[in-house]
Amino acid sequence: MYKISVNITKRKDGRYMGKFIVGYDDNGKAQYQYVYGRTYDEAECKVLIGREVASRYLSDRYVTIGKVYEEWLNAVVNRVKESTFANYKAKFEKHILPVFADIPCADLSAGIINEFINKKLAEGLSASYVRDIFTVFKSMLKYAQEEYGFKLSLKNVVLPKTEKKQIRKISDTEQKRLISYLRNNMSVTALGILISLFMGLRIGELCGLKWSDVDFDDKILHIRRTVQRISLPDGSRKTKVVISTPKSETSFRSVAIPDFLMEYFKMSRNKDDFFILSGSDKVIEPRTMQYRYKKMIKSAEIENHNFHKLRHTFATNCAEKGFDVKTLSVVLGHSSVNLTLNRYIHPDHSHERRLMNSMYMCL
Repeated sequence: MYKISVNITKRKDGRYMGKFIVGYDDNGKAQYQYVYGRTYDEAECKVLIGREVASRYLSDRYVTIGKVYEEWLNAVVNRVKESTFANYKAKFEKHILPVFADIPCADLSAGIINEFINKKLAEGLSASYVRDIFTVFKSMLKYAQEEYGFKLSLKNVVLPKTEKKQIRKISDTEQKRLISYLRNNMSVTALGILISLFMGLRIGELCGLKWSDVDFDDKILHIRRTVQRISLPDGSRKTKVVISTPKSETSFRSVAIPDFLMEYFKMSRNKDDFFILSGSDKVIEPRTMQYRYKKMIKSAEIENHNFHKLRHTFATNCAEKGFDVKTLSVVLGHSSVNLTLNRYIHPDHSHERRLMNSMYMCL
């Protein structure tokens, strides 16, 4: 036989033979598929079709998690918030890539992922954090399956169960002590604490408030932005503070300001483009506000707790005072009523006892 082209040769019997790569052995040596035709064109056509099929198979088989990760990042970078993108990148590069970067997508299985999950739990990561890691991984794998067509069932992936922590509200006694201390030591920081205690704002939302967000005529507060510190996307350990849109679409909201709080807003009023907590055009970041809050509750002789407990306390107080859950969900900026019920409303037993006793009073 003599050579006609790189992939097609003419045999002594007059037929044309073509070949194309269909895979590689364990040593990386190419494996070929051979096709035959009575004419050159027929053999060439079979080679082209075979190449297309093999190319599809090979991309399914040999594209790695690391390669798809880079593609996926480029796909999501303009679709999600900067903080979300930083979160994805941090979880991938710290936990997923060190284990999976060189593994071909098609070699992935539920068993391999379950082993990874169990290892992360053994390293001391919480069940909820491991579930978050898997959620990000799952998003990338969905992209990979759509782009490269390989099949991967995740129905046998077993996620760890999370324990629901019952975060109790600040006791009524300590709430009174805190409010008294804040009123006697009024400042923009004290005002911020009162806003979260009586309006349920997240700390990032509170830090992002400007005076232009306060409607003094209709007594309405508009939540339009949030502040947070995120990791830089360059792989370093450096971070930066970003001002962005609120957590979700439902977090954009307008909340009625209680009358007693309105008086403090009027007392502290500043330029429209100034941030409420800083009294200037420079933002106060959440961890600074958290630090200031810790100092205040220590001065007020209140048991140590984090700032987010103010939001839990607000939600529980509202539930105990008869707020309907739908209204409360809107005020908190939740995407669903179930989230409000499951995460933030934890009435204490004294309220429960009053409700139980009220049943007797009806008889």
